Amino acid sequence: MQHLLTINGRLDNMNDYTRACRTNQYKGAKMKQKNEAVVIRAILEQLGRLRITKPVIIRYRWYEPNKRRDLDNISSFGRKVIQDALVQTKVLRDDGWSYITGFQDAFFVDKERPRIEVEIEEV
Repeated sequence: MQHLLTINGRLDNMNDYTRACRTNQYKGAKMKQKNEAVVIRAILEQLGRLRITKPVIIRYRWYEPNKRRDLDNISSFGRKVIQDALVQTKVLRDDGWSYITGFQDAFFVDKERPRIEVEIEEV
């Protein structure tokens, strides 16, 4: 079974998060919470009370408004925030090896509608 989650806009990237953490540990934590809140809102609106008990593969499609940000900076912090939010909302039990068997990233430019599409496939 597959489930699709769409997060409109874009999340902060790893460079922003690292910079915030170096400035002040609370600033980094606040940034992570802010990004998680965006993801949690999308999860609750689109997936509701979905509970997945089987292991999953997650496919991320990152739609950026332009090519200014490095791919690894976009996805590394984004995956962390999204997976933590999936656990926090209990869609997934955990984000360890037993529950997420792998993930894939694909990157696109969509100037009109930046977003993140998260396809969760039960295996």
